Amino acid sequence: MTSTTPPIASERSDGKLHGKAASSAIRQAFSSTIATATIVVIAIVWTIPTLGLFVNSFRSGEDAATTGWWQFFVHPSFSLGNYKEVLTANGGFTMPLVNSLAITIPATIIPIFIASLAAYSLAWMRFRGSDAIFFGIFALQVVPLQMALVPLQQYYVHGLHFFGVTVLPSPGINGTLAQIWLSHTMFSLPLAIFLLHNFIAQIPTPLIEAARVDGAAHLRIFRSIVLPLSMPAIVSFGIFQFLWVWNDLLVAKTFGSSDPAQQPVTARMQSLVGSYGAHLDLLAPAGFLTIIIPIIVFLALQRYFVKGLLAGSVKG
Repeated sequence: MTSTTPPIASERSDGKLHGKAASSAIRQAFSSTIATATIVVIAIVWTIPTLGLFVNSFRSGEDAATTGWWQFFVHPSFSLGNYKEVLTANGGFTMPLVNSLAITIPATIIPIFIASLAAYSLAWMRFRGSDAIFFGIFALQVVPLQMALVPLQQYYVHGLHFFGVTVLPSPGINGTLAQIWLSHTMFSLPLAIFLLHNFIAQIPTPLIEAARVDGAAHLRIFRSIVLPLSMPAIVSFGIFQFLWVWNDLLVAKTFGSSDPAQQPVTARMQSLVGSYGAHLDLLAPAGFLTIIIPIIVFLALQRYFVKGLLAGSVKG
């Protein structure tokens, strides 16, 4: 009776690690003592300025202007007056926070919905010109956002004309939230389709073919198989899109309403710099109010975010 040693499936003839072996090697590299110590040092250095601003947000203007934030631990002086003034004073942060949510949530959901459908179509519905369409979408990522602002604003106001012929009429949404949603959707779609296509295309072919043999149509396959399996990638992009739109000032100022009551929190923060530029005690709580919601979103979805990153880290 003879026996043979089975080949190691995760290590191929090219000497490179694949699959579980590659994943294990990456995990060991990032779990080493040196890597852990480096990450801890970077985290501490990165956090100290933020901690100083957070402490100053609870101190009086006089204390913040005359002493360092670390003096708080020697002579503790705690007050929520700065937060109350920022939220309730004339032109406070309450309505800008609501406006930012009204802008950010649709501007995150709409491109994800369109991009997931487009990514599935380009990955699993082969048709003439699908590769050219995908590479065309990929190439759109090199177009700077700033170059598209003026032509896009002209389209919103006057429509699209070609040699005096109206190709597309004005959508009539100038100065509304829909204009900001549409702009963010157009700017984010190339990257969203590219990322989701690369993830959806890696779904095992036998899984899709088995669904087709059972009589499932494309819409059923997309809803029952592709969407659940792609959720880590979708959520990962959703977090980036949410943070990008929430922190955006350029698109909101260009396409949004000039009425301060309808502007997002970033525009309100900009005006605060001019109004309270000499009062760091008010700028600090205003800054932390703007990051509370993004932090909550990131912490709530971080497990999907990690899965999405790891899913794209190794192949094979």
